Amino acid sequence: MSGDVSLVVCREARIYDHGPQHPLRPERVLLTWDLIEALELDRAPHVSVRGCEPATDEELELVHTPEYVDATKRAGDEAGSYRLFGFGLGDNPIFPRMHEAAALVAGASLSGARAIASGDAVHAFNAAGGLHHAMPSRASGFCVYDDPAIAIAWLLGNGHSRVAYVDVDVHHGDGPQAIFWNDPRVLTISLHETGEFLFPGTGFSDERGGGDALGTKVNVPLAPGTSDEGWLRAFSAVVPPLVRAFRPDVLVSQLGCDTHVSDPLAHLRLTTRAYREVGATLHALAHEAAGGRWLATGGGGYQWARVTPRAWTIAFAAMAEVELPDAIPEAWIARAESLAGGPVPRTFSEPAEAFGEVDVLADAAAEAALAGARVEA
Repeated sequence: MSGDVSLVVCREARIYDHGPQHPLRPERVLLTWDLIEALELDRAPHVSVRGCEPATDEELELVHTPEYVDATKRAGDEAGSYRLFGFGLGDNPIFPRMHEAAALVAGASLSGARAIASGDAVHAFNAAGGLHHAMPSRASGFCVYDDPAIAIAWLLGNGHSRVAYVDVDVHHGDGPQAIFWNDPRVLTISLHETGEFLFPGTGFSDERGGGDALGTKVNVPLAPGTSDEGWLRAFSAVVPPLVRAFRPDVLVSQLGCDTHVSDPLAHLRLTTRAYREVGATLHALAHEAAGGRWLATGGGGYQWARVTPRAWTIAFAAMAEVELPDAIPEAWIARAESLAGGPVPRTFSEPAEAFGEVDVLADAAAEAALAGARVEA
């Protein structure tokens, strides 16, 4: 271990809550922190726990327009129509204290960025973050403020000249790509289910950046049904070589786990095996290409009790270089099952065959996606 690891715990961010019928449940993040604590990873050597403060308006406006920040404040406190800014029924309902909640999430990612920039930590993890669909003037895809993009913009303004952003959510990382479209200092790589079938309908291989940034925006759209084999083949062929070539000062990642075979909102077929390999690869890549500096955020994941806490605990264990036991603590299982109203897995591992046959054609199609992603950054 060459440096400390910061776990950003921001339980106040539980107020980022679209309501009980919405798929983005705050319990997925709370249960992640609970599982990390149940395994005593927060007390492992070189691990420190950091809190958070809400991002200031000035920090939010590194990415978002003043008009949007003002509308978000007002929308959370008063009646009115804010459809111009993406709020309303469906994906982005207005909820109480919406600005305060989203500013806390952004502030938590900034807390991790500050720990890295100051040298207090070499890695930092904010499970509450990863809200990668928000645009400068519009909420989108459950996301109010784009905390990964805000953290990247802050890092660029505080001593770092190049940032690589790797997004493994099942949905295209469209926010950071759009925000840094013309910025050659930011490499964005997104592996996701193709936009032909899934929100936000973008992320095709011909989306490569604009102006001097051409080639620094990389997308690997994958077919529905892609499993661990095809997905990991694509990840290994694209992410390590491009990040090594770019040689960023900091690696930022969005670790959405809605790629899981059981996720209700998408159609990929990953298991926790893939999450283990991704965590190990990103950890090694941070040390090899970015001086060890790695800021990770959460993201999507809608099996909020059965999958998300396990996936993000696996990622944090990779950061902390701790070997996880396979068995999950009984006390945590009891709490998760009480909240979920049903059984949750008792181990981190899971046999792929438990989820049915692999779609060989979908995995083979990953090769076609790679052809468009092999560009020089």
